[in-house]
Amino acid sequence: MIGKLVRLERIINRETGRTIIVPMDHGVSSGPIEGIVDIKKAVDDVAEGGADAVVLHKGMVKAGHRGRGKDIGLIVHLSASTDWAPTKNDKTLVCTVEEAIKLGADGVSIHINIGADLEREMLRDFGIVSKACEEWGMPLLAMVYGRGKDMNQYDPKVVAHCARLGAELGADIVKVPYTGSPETFAPAVEGCPVPVVIAGGPKMKTEREVLEMVYGALQAGAKGLSIGRNVFQAKNRVQMVKALYKLVHENASVEEALSLLEGGR
Repeated sequence: MIGKLVRLERIINRETGRTIIVPMDHGVSSGPIEGIVDIKKAVDDVAEGGADAVVLHKGMVKAGHRGRGKDIGLIVHLSASTDWAPTKNDKTLVCTVEEAIKLGADGVSIHINIGADLEREMLRDFGIVSKACEEWGMPLLAMVYGRGKDMNQYDPKVVAHCARLGAELGADIVKVPYTGSPETFAPAVEGCPVPVVIAGGPKMKTEREVLEMVYGALQAGAKGLSIGRNVFQAKNRVQMVKALYKLVHENASVEEALSLLEGGR
């Protein structure tokens, strides 16, 4: 599948085997929140910082296309729900692999919440999308979370299950929550034969917290990150991405990355 390999190299750095993905699909779930009101500027900034790819919904691809500046990979998100829904953890498909190809995508992504009321439908959709991705040579990023009733999505056993499920159903990259320490996150990586990246979750209080989380995940064997709000809502998102680049692609320490971030202000 040379087409898939070529596209994956636009998402995953071919030298390090790691990736910095910045999802900006939040407009569907939460509206024009801070940081992505001007989607083109947001894409510009993270590309300038050295991000490998962004995640956009299909309607934002044209709005976010810059026609200049550093190149950056494009992942088109296929799943959606809104924060207003009584069952917002139940995602539905709103785009196809074929549409993403026409938009020039280097990859597609889907969101699955195991334990949710409509888990069965989301798993069915996963299978349909995975099949189409194989037919077209399109990389698939699966965002998998444990969000059923009374589930702790950060529980190491839940996270390990989420990561393995993504690989089992054909994802090329799996995104899961970070469990809080390299020791508890390592089993999720060990049990998943495809690259694992971490989600950023809610906006954190400090940039150090974000950098320490990413560093810990890398120590456990993660291949990078897929972090939205903690990047595009950063005080200086260009420098934030540069700091993450130091961690992910240059094996810097947290202190080295934080020094670069603070020095850019």
